[in-house]
Amino acid sequence: MTTPASRSWDKVEFYSSYFLMIVLASVIGTRLSFASVWQIPTVDLVFSIIALVLVLASFWIARKRRSWRLWIIAFATATQLLPMVLRYPATLFPLLGALIPVGIMVWALVSLSKKGRHGPQARDS
Repeated sequence: MTTPASRSWDKVEFYSSYFLMIVLASVIGTRLSFASVWQIPTVDLVFSIIALVLVLASFWIARKRRSWRLWIIAFATATQLLPMVLRYPATLFPLLGALIPVGIMVWALVSLSKKGRHGPQARDS
């Protein structure tokens, strides 16, 4: 039996993961569109093409499976961040700084997902 809180949490996860896939597809597509202007290493180019195909296909193949969406998002993100950090380690510091607002957002989403489950009932004022 699903509670209204868990159903609303499912909607938040569903729409946020689709929004993230749209952002990833646009970032990867933009990067690939500049491949003719600036040379991208072959390994990065191949992984970026695979990631773009997976992200675009995930709108259809992962529409019912949360785990597939999350794995595709993780793969696409890793294909964009890891080569950059491995080639230019100094870029790790801004990425670590960006983890602070991401951590706050994850904490807020987890807190929202637990709201109304087993906590004390809010009183009407």
